[in-house]
Amino acid sequence: MKSIFNKMLLATVVSFSIMGISSCEKDDDNDDTTTTNPTKILFAQEDQMGRPAINTVFVDANQKDNFNVTIPSEQGAMFQSAFEARLLALNAGYTTNLLTLDANTFTSVLATDVLTVSLDGPTTFYDGTNVLTGRKLDDDVVDVEFILVFGGPMASDNPGLTSDNVGMNDKPFLSTFPYLAAPF
Repeated sequence: MKSIFNKMLLATVVSFSIMGISSCEKDDDNDDTTTTNPTKILFAQEDQMGRPAINTVFVDANQKDNFNVTIPSEQGAMFQSAFEARLLALNAGYTTNLLTLDANTFTSVLATDVLTVSLDGPTTFYDGTNVLTGRKLDDDVVDVEFILVFGGPMASDNPGLTSDNVGMNDKPFLSTFPYLAAPF
């Protein structure tokens, strides 16, 4: 039963991943662009999730489509103020967070929804020292985000809101490719 469930779950995840980009049949600005000329096919981005849960939490429902098609270099200017308003609505007592970022600076970082990667240091979402330098499979991304939003400068404010209380993965990750945990 678990095997069937896992296969269905995997199929669903793959389907949603594939649907993240959909092909457009014709570019209205260029009459020779059709699906019969594969070099002219355009693609439209449907969803954007550089950092898990940021789009979900900080982008208003009526702005999701606009956010999802905005290139990251333009997201900060377009969405930072809305992100800041949402942050302060979620945590009216927000001053700074563990990274010492005030609301304006923190939401400027969040509004550009990309996953940054360090090329010369540890890859981690947060390891106690390094922050947002990438992401390992076992990084507890949601807890880190909760701490940054609700934990204050010492990560101890609002203790009931700084964790989703979900422990590590139910099975250990592999040490070799594909690194994901084996199915049940």
